Amino acid sequence: MSIRLGVPSKGRLMEKTFEWFGARGVGLGRSGSDREYAGEVTGIDGVELILLSAGEIPRELAAGHIHLGVTGTDLVREKLSVWSERVEVMAELGFGHADLVLAVPNAWVDVGTLDDLDAVAAAFRARHGMRLRIATKYHRLVREFLREAGVADYVLIDSQGATEGTVKNETAEAVADITSSGDTLRANHLKLLDDGLILRSQATLFRARQADMTDAERAVMSALLERLRVD
Repeated sequence: MSIRLGVPSKGRLMEKTFEWFGARGVGLGRSGSDREYAGEVTGIDGVELILLSAGEIPRELAAGHIHLGVTGTDLVREKLSVWSERVEVMAELGFGHADLVLAVPNAWVDVGTLDDLDAVAAAFRARHGMRLRIATKYHRLVREFLREAGVADYVLIDSQGATEGTVKNETAEAVADITSSGDTLRANHLKLLDDGLILRSQATLFRARQADMTDAERAVMSALLERLRVD
């Protein structure tokens, strides 16, 4: 048996994760072609690299199928209820930064805060007989955020891609999405609410709280975390 480490299987997150581990003396790499999802680990024994999509890693951690995993804070908090009871934050890795934000059309000149949005949502329902639509793929996080803010007259519309375009396409009145620079929002004539920051996210190393380990695997885990300089 071995400690199973889940890492994003492609793109910049994978590359930066490989660099982060490599800088600490733990080499990560693919064991075959770019189309294969097998990996290899050098510099320490007893660790198995498993390449997964970033979105799969939270569920695999929660199920105890992997012991450690690298993924975005946003994905863990969106996909796992009571997330802190199921995974533990071991280290923030310093890349993959993005903010989950709430944005509305630039044309809504009188809407700059969540209180303004609440008033507009109520007026929208009174005028149109339907709730104001917010497009997002982060249903849990957005719902919790708006509940705490006291915004009620809305409905979440699922959007798994091109979320910023839903307002222009008239399938939503507002959006909640991840942004790193805000350029895409601005290009689609959207503006951030002044208090519309829902979550700051970055790539993070998480440990599964429920994964079973033998004494030998606990020793490997301790050695790995020491190598990574993670408390």
